[in-house]
Amino acid sequence: MSARDGAATAKKARGEEADIDARIYQSIFDGVLNHRLTPGTKLPEPELCQLFGVGRAVVRRVLEKLAYDGIVVLRPNKGAVIAEPTPEETREIFEARRSVERMLVELAVQRASARDIKALRQQLASEHDAMHRFDQPSWATLASGFHMRIAALAGNSILQNYLKELVSRCSLIVGVYEPPGHAPCEHAEHAAIVDCIEARDAAGAIAHMEAHLRDLEERIETSRMRGEKSLGQLLGIIGQAATNQADRHGN
Repeated sequence: MSARDGAATAKKARGEEADIDARIYQSIFDGVLNHRLTPGTKLPEPELCQLFGVGRAVVRRVLEKLAYDGIVVLRPNKGAVIAEPTPEETREIFEARRSVERMLVELAVQRASARDIKALRQQLASEHDAMHRFDQPSWATLASGFHMRIAALAGNSILQNYLKELVSRCSLIVGVYEPPGHAPCEHAEHAAIVDCIEARDAAGAIAHMEAHLRDLEERIETSRMRGEKSLGQLLGIIGQAATNQADRHGN
């Protein structure tokens, strides 16, 4: 094998390794974002290895990245758990999120195209549909996705990455403190923000976003509910596998 072939093989291996890491990271991240993985949920390494078909070194590498991002807490000799924010951390996270989203929505007002506005309207329609189906997981995903879509329109990848971390940590907080039955975000508040973006009303968009996030923070209370599902079910892996199996039998 030539040096060039060896370099190409090594590059391919690194790419495959990164893809595996990203898949595991995103599965856990999405579980938090969709409120399937609530704060305090244990993430046993052997079970993660079995679920994803990888070795412990891979799982540990991903858990370390999640811990760095504030999604997971690594406990010496006890394993990893989904992070459990304190009231003080809650205040700081919402404070930071308001500051970041204030800048992002202002930039979105300046840079959003007519096509972007149309996509936001479609997002609102999907939210409305999920709300009336009482589909809480879809509701949660769409609500977080709305904020990330506005961040993308702002055209600032640094601020967008900051918001991604803050949104995931807010999802943890909602999992701990918000009473059941509430949407992570109110549909009418999102609609008002889109109206302001379309009207190029930066001051109005900022005011609505600020009020929206303060309302979300004020709805939080110190109560928590945890389910009795397995880690695979919480990650959406076992349920998906069962659905796929049922589809195969049905075809």
